[in-house]
Amino acid sequence: MERNIGFKERRYIEELRILTKATALDCVIDDRFDRVIYVIRQGDMGLAIGKKGDNIRRLQNVLGKRIEMVEHAEKPAEFITNIFKPAEVTGIERVSDDGPVNVFVRQRSDLGIAIGKAGCNIEKARILCRRFCEFEIGEVLLLREDV
Repeated sequence: MERNIGFKERRYIEELRILTKATALDCVIDDRFDRVIYVIRQGDMGLAIGKKGDNIRRLQNVLGKRIEMVEHAEKPAEFITNIFKPAEVTGIERVSDDGPVNVFVRQRSDLGIAIGKAGCNIEKARILCRRFCEFEIGEVLLLREDV
């Protein structure tokens, strides 16, 4: 799968490596929400975040943008669950092979977290799924508590 990483993205990935000693597999500069989204190698999240989030704060100061990190996973369902953290994803359903994926969350409060302010988390999921999973995210649905 071809991911187009430009000069600026490579520079941001290198900046992350220098500041945190963690490895980023990808970097997305999302101007719409004024943020940089890193996809961190599996097992490197603690290193990337740092003690009490210190590394994220340092990186935000250096880059002047909000930083978001997602831990990579080989299985698409695990990767999608990581994208929506800290919301509790209870299920992922794909109706057809070429159709969108629906993501289910249990708690009403998790629905807001999963969607994000102005849909920023849904947009993050769409961007990353196109780049890593080769499918589209459809809807985030609320699963009732009495299940």
